[in-house]
Amino acid sequence: MKRLVGAGVLGCLLLLSSLARADEGMWTFDNFPAAAVKAKYGFDLDAAWLLKVRAASVRLAQGCSASIVSPQGLVMTNHHCAHPCIEQLSTAKKDFVESGFYAPALQNEVKCPELEVNQLQEIEDVTARLETATRGLADEAFNEAQRAEMARIEAECATSPYLRCDVVTLYRGGQYHLYKYRRYQDVRLVFAPEFSIAFFGGDPDNFMFPRYDLDLAFLRLYEDGKPASTPQYFKWSASGAAEGELTFVAGNPGGTSRLLTVAQLAFTRDVTLVRRLLYLAELRGLLTEYQHRGKEQKRVANASLFYVENSLKALRGRLEALQDHSFFASKVKAEQELRARVDADPAMKAAYGGAWDSIGEALETYRPMQLRHWMLEGGGGFQSELFGLARGLVRASEELVKPNQQRLREYGDSQLPGLRQSLFSAAPIYDEFEIFLLTFSLGKLRESLGVDDPFVKQLFGKKSPQDLASELVKGTKLKNVKVRQQLFDGGAAAIAASKDPMILFARAVDPEARAARKLYEDRVEGQAKKASELIARAQFQLQGTSTYPDATFTPRLSYGQVKGYQENGRTVPPFTYMDGAFDRHTGREPFALPQSWLAAKPRLNLQTPMNLVTTNDIIGGNSGSPLFNAKAEVVGLVFDGNIQSLGGDYGFDEAVNRTVSVHSAAILEALRNIYKASRIVEELESGR
Repeated sequence: MKRLVGAGVLGCLLLLSSLARADEGMWTFDNFPAAAVKAKYGFDLDAAWLLKVRAASVRLAQGCSASIVSPQGLVMTNHHCAHPCIEQLSTAKKDFVESGFYAPALQNEVKCPELEVNQLQEIEDVTARLETATRGLADEAFNEAQRAEMARIEAECATSPYLRCDVVTLYRGGQYHLYKYRRYQDVRLVFAPEFSIAFFGGDPDNFMFPRYDLDLAFLRLYEDGKPASTPQYFKWSASGAAEGELTFVAGNPGGTSRLLTVAQLAFTRDVTLVRRLLYLAELRGLLTEYQHRGKEQKRVANASLFYVENSLKALRGRLEALQDHSFFASKVKAEQELRARVDADPAMKAAYGGAWDSIGEALETYRPMQLRHWMLEGGGGFQSELFGLARGLVRASEELVKPNQQRLREYGDSQLPGLRQSLFSAAPIYDEFEIFLLTFSLGKLRESLGVDDPFVKQLFGKKSPQDLASELVKGTKLKNVKVRQQLFDGGAAAIAASKDPMILFARAVDPEARAARKLYEDRVEGQAKKASELIARAQFQLQGTSTYPDATFTPRLSYGQVKGYQENGRTVPPFTYMDGAFDRHTGREPFALPQSWLAAKPRLNLQTPMNLVTTNDIIGGNSGSPLFNAKAEVVGLVFDGNIQSLGGDYGFDEAVNRTVSVHSAAILEALRNIYKASRIVEELESGR
């Protein structure tokens, strides 16, 4: 489940009609409901257990979760989370996505060009500082003061390039916490199976169950050229969890919208989701056609098509949830009840009563500018790695000379190590695919803004999207890392002197894109944030922190159990087994097992559990999370949710929402008897 960008920037707290029920909740580690777990499951966890679990759970900064599974920095995540690295290390002659990768010795582990792993070290409540900085301010002034104070806090914290510091908004403005991470940028690939088994069943099986996937990859953290020492790690359970057994998921759910106002949910349903779905549907068709051009085109476009199809299915599930009349009515009722409680208290009504209408007004302001904002600043009009590099260099030359608190947040001091890693990545860039993607997105830009738009006229002149894309990609030198380094080091003078067509193009786009961003931030975001904070204060006055905040791609912990469910009148058992993968094998994509599996079939225990489902509450971003038991032993690897969970962005139903994981026994069976990866097996088992 690739992490998706939601509508959280316009978020606001909505009072839940009751405390989190059943196994619901993506809880922060400093507010985990230990008493509820003890009452339901009889497990009495303590602070030491929470700290160990938190330290062993890590984050891939590119949008996934992972876990440390040995004291030598071995990290487990999903294949689809490590896919960018696997693809970037591949060539036309050696495609590790297709054939898989295994480093038989330490010296064979290969550095990923762009992966960054974050390990949470500390959480600090900085709510008081943010409230003081913004007191008495509204709209644009509120937004600017808040961004500046966040930048100051992050800069004070980030005293080393090995530290990453993020101020995180919780409860839609009710709390602000500083998350301090240990940053690892030397991350190396250890093992990945073939794509055909990592995504067995392809799009037809995506978000479905039963499943038969080995969506697995192993990475290793390095410090000073050597494997990192990681004393806090998850031990391994060879047998896994039994039906009904308590399970936990520690990961970084990307974003949920369970606490949005009704106005925000309606805007998401009627505007944002519809536009994104139409865009992705068209792109999917074009990517499918592109893959038919040849073997190399298929290899190069493989990851993009995977992510587009994944996003399409996920967003369609969200739209269907919001189009469900009874579900939407429940959101309306919950908001009405909260507003009635606020209005019943004259003091609360005076302080908070207008917040909901304020958010509605902000959304109406945003409606006519949303498409332009997304196309110019959100990336809809410029699908190109080369353009992204050019924009990064152009903006860095302007932003880095400003005081830290006045910069765009992504160029703050605490973000610079990640910025440098992305700008100077040695990952390959393919001209034909760049032209293809840029042609499509430039065409959508022209279509969306209109051929008579002054900016469109300026940008295109007499050229077609194809002409412009070809000219930019073929003429740029930005594929050369040394060129990018020289432009970055040279700053504004080097950028101004550059005749590189992609740099010139990014400079031409930037004033209009910045204007769209500023208009949004000044007239929409600030007003919505201020209103969100007011509703959050009302929430805390009535309820405190007895529930969990919306997901924010920060470390969270959920609890549940191994449990099947009912679907269309039939019982779906919680486990699948290896023999089912062979039964599902047709020899044709996407149901074609790799040759390694077919050859190994006689020596496999086909009754080994393959995948399993649990009631843990997850969302996109949890991909790669460890599924573990009360002893903090790995019993599985989270890689998906079932189709019923796609509405989980807005709510949780324990009866049918399920987390889908690779079983720990299947991982060992495959490593030992298919891939002969004895080195990894020994490392996993030595920690038990």
